[in-house]
Amino acid sequence: MGEEEKVFKDPVHGYIYVRDPLIWDLINTREVQRLRRIRQLGLTYLTYPGGEHSRFSHVLGVYEVIRQALGAFRRNRYPWPHEWDRLTMAAGLLHDVGHGPFSHATEDLTGGHHEAWTERIILDPATEVHQVLRRVAPEFPGQVADVIGKRFGNPLVVSLVSGQLDADRLDYLMRDSLFTGVDYGQFDLARILRVIRPLGDRLVVKRTGLHTVEAYLLARYFMYWQVYYHPVCRAAEVLLHKLLLRARDLLAGGRPPALPHPALGPWLQGEVGLEDYLELDDYVLFTAFALWRREADPVLADLAGRLLDRRLFAYYDYHPRSPRAFGEIEALVAEAGFDPRYYCDVDQTSGIYYDYYLGGEAGAGENGQPLFLWSEEDGLVEMSRLSKPINGVARESLVEARLYVPREIGGHPRLGPLVADLARGR
Repeated sequence: MGEEEKVFKDPVHGYIYVRDPLIWDLINTREVQRLRRIRQLGLTYLTYPGGEHSRFSHVLGVYEVIRQALGAFRRNRYPWPHEWDRLTMAAGLLHDVGHGPFSHATEDLTGGHHEAWTERIILDPATEVHQVLRRVAPEFPGQVADVIGKRFGNPLVVSLVSGQLDADRLDYLMRDSLFTGVDYGQFDLARILRVIRPLGDRLVVKRTGLHTVEAYLLARYFMYWQVYYHPVCRAAEVLLHKLLLRARDLLAGGRPPALPHPALGPWLQGEVGLEDYLELDDYVLFTAFALWRREADPVLADLAGRLLDRRLFAYYDYHPRSPRAFGEIEALVAEAGFDPRYYCDVDQTSGIYYDYYLGGEAGAGENGQPLFLWSEEDGLVEMSRLSKPINGVARESLVEARLYVPREIGGHPRLGPLVADLARGR
């Protein structure tokens, strides 16, 4: 590539600029290009038809946010370790390279979380990603993996890739909002990049940026409830989970369904190797679904047809601590002629990847420290203490549950009263 600048036209950031040959070479690896064939939002397009964008466009966006943030730090002469700029940009670009088909939707069933696959891809000498990273230095692949795994010795570098105000969230909220058409996810990214700054071992927000970051945190909140935990979006993922569960059970029982790719069987059983894993994407699974709807097994064929034709399960509010046994619902489903193992499920908020900011120590979640505002007069103050909207959101429980069953039993005379009691926690 030499010194020639490469440019991607992007609907979120306008242009994405690539000036470093390392980043350009990483983009063109087999492992990163595979992300073009994996949807960012899994099956969300069945609810929001525009939500068809790929993981590839997202990781480019994360890289661009990091590139812009590093430029802002440099212009303002903030105390950022610029010797780690290439490391931070590479980690941002590669942070999602381990995603499997339908992104987060299949992780729990197959037992392989994308973070672990990402590190395997980066550290395996046989991958193109590893070979490109190793050209920088023999230890460079390990450093990139440590940033993504939150083990790297400099927490500032980690926080820009994975924190409360990280490049990952800054891109996916705007991108997911744009493509789904849900305007709640938009905020002033340029202003955010002006008001965040390194301070000690953390990224903080200048006090003058309070309202800008409020808009970002509220975008997280609204996108959580309007998109990521939308009941119909979750219905599609529940159906996908049940379909793959049936296929796995048939494999285990010695009655394997048609498998259009040799890696599909080991993947369903949680035994797939890295080379085969990298062959899997959304297209491989859709090919399998088209074959499965013609299978002799009536459950597999029915579930595949439901997913392909968007005949999703109905949903009802459900109290997770209800003393009334879940077995009553399962018995009702069985009475209607459906196997409860494949046609009944309770989906809880704890089962999804995305979250919103809760404030205080709880706000740290899995991503490190709470979000702090900073001024010379007051020093560091946790965000929810100064923001009434965020304080209000922080008081709201994140726990919610829904019951999913086939729509065909919606008219069952016992279902309505039973579900009403469950929703009230009786």
